[in-house]
Amino acid sequence: MRKSILALSVAAALAAPALASADQPASPVTANVTLASQYIYRGIAQSRGKPAIQGGFDYTNPNGIYVGTWASSISWISDAATSSAISAPIEIDVYGGYRGSITKDLGYDVGILTYNYPGTNISTGAANPDTVELHGALSYAWLTAKYSLTTGTSLFGWVKPDGGKTTGSGYFELNGAWDMGNGLGLSAHVGHQSVNGLSDASYTDYNVGVTKAFSVGTLGLLYSDTNAKSCGDATPMYCNTLSGTANTYDLGKGALVLSFSKTF
Repeated sequence: MRKSILALSVAAALAAPALASADQPASPVTANVTLASQYIYRGIAQSRGKPAIQGGFDYTNPNGIYVGTWASSISWISDAATSSAISAPIEIDVYGGYRGSITKDLGYDVGILTYNYPGTNISTGAANPDTVELHGALSYAWLTAKYSLTTGTSLFGWVKPDGGKTTGSGYFELNGAWDMGNGLGLSAHVGHQSVNGLSDASYTDYNVGVTKAFSVGTLGLLYSDTNAKSCGDATPMYCNTLSGTANTYDLGKGALVLSFSKTF
């Protein structure tokens, strides 16, 4: 569930596509690495409040075509498992698409993103969490609007009461990114996740963040929260219950995330 922290820089890049100068051509291949106090995606904790290490590679062709991969440590699948034999400690995303500009300030992005969870027995007692989404985005100056649609698979393993797939689930988001100068950046986000066939699971999330760029990397601080159902509600989709215990963790609660990232 890709890039809660790196979304700050991604939103900024989409909102204001930069053109490299002739004497300083941008490399088409970049790499990134992040250490975060926890991994949150669409407002939902993926590492159960524990630190995460993340990183990836991107290739962008001058004609606008891009491909990339990104990975993060996670724990939500293993934490919610009913058996200690179920293990999936990592998320690997693979994505590609096309982005361009209509005018100086107006840009667009269309593409596909696959979320992959390699592990052991992860489908036991539940649908496979691997997910495919198509997306489209429009950006104007500092603001980006994006819609992602689940296709072909269930959304992160969620199934309908009758056992059917949750294909057709959608996520709409608005992202703002502001360059304040002197390496300081501000961001704001609001999004709404709808789950096809599971209306009680739909929720809204938001976050606000600040980043400061240094010569050695970028320090970020983000506050994220949601109105997702809590552990005590009838649809505890955002709770992890450790196998054999009553220990629960509300995955959608408000949280601060501290991160340090570096792009090469």
